[in-house]
Amino acid sequence: MHCTNCGTVIPQGARFCAACGAPVADPELTQPRRHSSSLAARSAAVEEVERIIFKTRPTLLFIAMGYVIAALAAVLLVSGLAYLGVSAFISLIIGLALLLVPACYHIRRNTISYTLTDSRIEIARGTIVRTTRNIPLEKVQDVTVSATIFQRLLGFGDLVIDNASEQGGATVLHNIPKPSQHAELLLRELRR
Repeated sequence: MHCTNCGTVIPQGARFCAACGAPVADPELTQPRRHSSSLAARSAAVEEVERIIFKTRPTLLFIAMGYVIAALAAVLLVSGLAYLGVSAFISLIIGLALLLVPACYHIRRNTISYTLTDSRIEIARGTIVRTTRNIPLEKVQDVTVSATIFQRLLGFGDLVIDNASEQGGATVLHNIPKPSQHAELLLRELRR
């Protein structure tokens, strides 16, 4: 049995975890009795849980700038249309429609996620049709941080990962914030 708080193995009959002091709930007392094969499968599943090192998405900076520009353009457009005598309701709807452009990019940005676990790199894209690419860490050959002057000033860049998987080539994590820190975390996992 494992502690649900810290994951330490708990000796049979113990009421508290020796490592963190958390109370231990005996699964046989709190849940209905199941076949021993399902208990073995559950304990094996607990052992195989991956530890997430980081999870990130592309930077939100461009989307925020898009919202600001769209809001300023909407104010100017509504003011101009009001000056020309167009009804306030119609000019307001047209002004709000300008905010749909950055909203589309925001939704598209939220469909991409990059996750590093202790055994793989996962790149997930899409909402309705979801594509997930997994690169085992043992296949990673090189990690490179690529950032232009503009990207360095704003604190984001690309993380280029060369791998020896079936698809091969380089995998790029585009426009992630603090790419050097993410590269260091990835290299630390590769050394383990």
